[in-house]
Amino acid sequence: MSQAQCNILIKEEARRLGFDACGIAAAVQLDDDARRLESWLKNGFHGTMQYMENHFDLRTDPRKLVPGAKSVITLLLNYYPEQQQQPTAPKIAKYAYGTDYHYVIREKLNHLLAFIKANIGDVDGRGFVDSAPVLERSWAVRSGLGWVGKNGNLLTKQVGSFFFIATLITDLDLQPDVPFSTDYCGTCTKCIDACPTDAIISPTVVDGSKCISYLTIELKDALMPQGFEGKMNGWMFGCDVCQDVCPWNRFSKPNTEAHFTPIPEVLNLSLAEWGAMSEESFKNVFKNSPIKRTKWQGVQRNLKMIKIN
Repeated sequence: MSQAQCNILIKEEARRLGFDACGIAAAVQLDDDARRLESWLKNGFHGTMQYMENHFDLRTDPRKLVPGAKSVITLLLNYYPEQQQQPTAPKIAKYAYGTDYHYVIREKLNHLLAFIKANIGDVDGRGFVDSAPVLERSWAVRSGLGWVGKNGNLLTKQVGSFFFIATLITDLDLQPDVPFSTDYCGTCTKCIDACPTDAIISPTVVDGSKCISYLTIELKDALMPQGFEGKMNGWMFGCDVCQDVCPWNRFSKPNTEAHFTPIPEVLNLSLAEWGAMSEESFKNVFKNSPIKRTKWQGVQRNLKMIKIN
């Protein structure tokens, strides 16, 4: 089977599994990205996320992450919801409305790898969903799927940016797609202007330690750092401001993944109801939700910041 035939077969199966896009790049060392990542870390933009400093060589060279790797397959999965939260509900990032995407995408990646082995050959490969040292957005650009916007998110002209990025690194020698080389953000600065905490310090460079998503999820301190009072903009878990204002997201369409159907509590619970929720109830309701990442204690801390607003 030729490289081109393999590409077609893999992309058709990816579409059948529910992925919205699939691109392929050669597995090489990302020298430019390595320099950008090093600068980002030196500036302390990762805040308390010390894990970002680990495995630097694995992040920038997939051949060290998966020995013998020849190709990086990048996949996009839309999560834009059809339903929206009630106005009285504390704001939750759209990606966390339904079942934890790690479970959903990992299963799809396993099916895709099994399909490749059954139809192309006994190849080696590993799938990743933002839980390993992989620069997903860089590979998406190299795979021709889109460009990195000023807010640091991958953007596409077709559906905007409300999608998950997954990668499958394999030793199968595939035909690379043409990298995406155009920046369609132009002179627009809506995401930079709208960020409540001024976390986007320059185009494509985000100070993670100021980002509301970091503050409400990754930061494990019992108290928020000083200086963010009145700036949380009602967000209890994550933040979508820079995506909501992006003109390209006017093309977003509701996802068709049943597992991303919103949990009723996410849409409907008021600030008071969240505050009255017991830790046991929280664990039961959100056991399969991304919201469990911040834990009950984190939710209670975040609610206090919303009340300060």
